[in-house]
Amino acid sequence: MKAFNDLADFSTEELEALLALAGRLDERPEPTALRGKVLSLLFLSPSLRTLASFQAAMTRLGGGSFVISPDMSIHGLETRPGIVMDGAAAEHIREAVPVIASYGDAIGIRAFAERKNLDRDLADAEFESLVELVDTPYINMESAIGHPCQNLADWKTLDDYDIPANGGKFVLSWAYHPKALPLAVPASTLYTAARRGMDVTVLRPEGFELPEPVTTKAKSAAEASGGSITETDDRVAAMQDAHVIYAKSWASTRHYGDRLNDQELRNALDDWCVDEPWFDNARKDCRFMHCLPVRRGVVVSEAVLDGPRSIVIHEARNRMLAQMAVLHQMLGAES
Repeated sequence: MKAFNDLADFSTEELEALLALAGRLDERPEPTALRGKVLSLLFLSPSLRTLASFQAAMTRLGGGSFVISPDMSIHGLETRPGIVMDGAAAEHIREAVPVIASYGDAIGIRAFAERKNLDRDLADAEFESLVELVDTPYINMESAIGHPCQNLADWKTLDDYDIPANGGKFVLSWAYHPKALPLAVPASTLYTAARRGMDVTVLRPEGFELPEPVTTKAKSAAEASGGSITETDDRVAAMQDAHVIYAKSWASTRHYGDRLNDQELRNALDDWCVDEPWFDNARKDCRFMHCLPVRRGVVVSEAVLDGPRSIVIHEARNRMLAQMAVLHQMLGAES
């Protein structure tokens, strides 16, 4: 495996093999599988689970890792092309990234969306410009429009809780947040649930429709796997007989990059906080998922988050296991 960038790059058989490997490594650890291997971790945006889970994954497999983040450990990085560097930044990304990559056997890169130009973010332009600078295997640790490590962990979580694929109802719900957040998790989560063959309902208020390229990609996956995609602002209809609700905030695509109009649109939507009444028409065993971090009492009530519906901690632990499987395939003896 030379890259782990998008679940769409893999066949269903390859994804099932990764999921099986994640489970096997949990049950039967291989503490020397990656002995002598080094993973470079470049964080151009903040992290808790991604950072800790990748470091834990490499350690459990016998390898090592190091972390580079402009906010943590180095002087500022310049990213603009053709710039005269007479300002605060002392190093350009075009030198920094190849050097960081050269110290490891693979590199993980995390770079959030700029959230200025929707077409540029949908094309993952910034992330693609970074991976062009490396000649080692690479892992997308979240980009403008994708979060494949989270997606693989979510797929495993759905399997672990016996939530059905074909015939299972998956609600991807927008939730209130005081800030405009990236599209990466909702876009790639929609694809993942559709790819798994689930009947997916995107529940969102007016103005927060997902971009057409995102829904088109998911609909193609759904058609191939026997699932379906619908989109609505009707909470009661969306939650009818749902097996799982996955809450996530995202920016208004109607006002993408326009902070003031986005804020005006979301100001009246603070009731979009997942609470127990949301589940009145859902299955009794309907689960709550979220990629974390999550704002209590804003995105979801404490009653739901701390209650039996919530599987967010199991979901977060699966990040480590899913990444162990990816690293094993990418850097192991048979890679």
